[in-house]
Formats: sequence, C-alpha cells, structure tokens
Amino acid sequence: MRMMTTTTLTPTTPTSTSTPTPTHEPLLRQPIEAIIPHRGTMLLIDAVEAFDEDTLSARATVHADAWYADADGAMPAWLGIELMAQAIAAHVALLAMRGGGRARPGVLLGSRSYKALQPSFSGGAQLRVHVTELLRSEEGHGAYECTIHHGDLRCAEAVVKVFQPPDFQSFIEGSFSS
Repeated sequence: MRMMTTTTLTPTTPTSTSTPTPTHEPLLRQPIEAIIPHRGTMLLIDAVEAFDEDTLSARATVHADAWYADADGAMPAWLGIELMAQAIAAHVALLAMRGGGRARPGVLLGSRSYKALQPSFSGGAQLRVHVTELLRSEEGHGAYECTIHHGDLRCAEAVVKVFQPPDFQSFIEGSFSS
C-alpha cells in the first residue's frame, strides 16, 4: 500500500521500461490471496475486476454472518475505509507483479474526509470498490481517491493516504520505540 503525508508529492506518471509489460489477464485470474497479504476474516476483498497504471476496481461481498455484521447482517459503513485500503494494496501489488516484483509492505495513514453516504452496507450486498492513484512519491507516500458503490448507488468516498516505507521492519520498530 502507498500513503501520503505532508512531504512533497509528485503526480503519477507512467514509467518506461525496456522489458515488455505482461498482459493484465493472467494477473487478474489470480486469487486475491496471491495479490494481497490479508487472510481469514480480515480479507474483505473478493477479487480484482480490472486495473491499469492508475486505477483498480475490486469486488467485495458483505457477509451477513461475518464478525463485523450487525443484528441485521450489515457491515458498518466505517469499515469502508478498510475496503478501500485493501483495494489500494491490490493496486500496488499488481503494479509490482506486472513489473516482475513484489510490493513492499505498507500502511494506511488515514483520510482527511471519509464520507459514508449510508450507515451500513446491507448483508449480501455486492460492493464495487474503485481506487484512483492521485499522487506517488519516491519516498513511498501516496494518495488515492476511492469510492464504494452498490450497483449504481455511491455508498462511500474518500481520499486515502498510504505509505510504503523503504524498510518496513525498521519503520515498525521505530513506531513502537518512540
């Protein structure tokens, strides 16, 4: 995942490479577990439907019997930020995989304005999570414009900030020791 803080960010621009870019089709056929590290009950994204250099669309199902479900089987809308973060993680990972590598671990820094347009996502709902990269820095900071739709209905929106530290282990250890 990539995130943003107050450091200088530059607009995303495609990079040229002498190695041919593999098609997206084989990457999209992979199970979501091969793309992002989330497992078990914390894996909220079902599959990636499409992606390119700047965007990704993913599908998520609201499970009425999940740990997050309320008495009506709905997912609280505040969990939409995690759906967005997992879609961002998938975008970063697929870009790295397309280039023959692996994504570095990252963290969600937050959002200035997560706006849920309804209090929850109904049980059984098939959600579409769409993320568009706005900024990316060499230092690992980034920002994404994100939306969640249920059919044609926009349910949530945010600009999410992420960060991929160059040395994740040192970053985590430093976070706990300060």
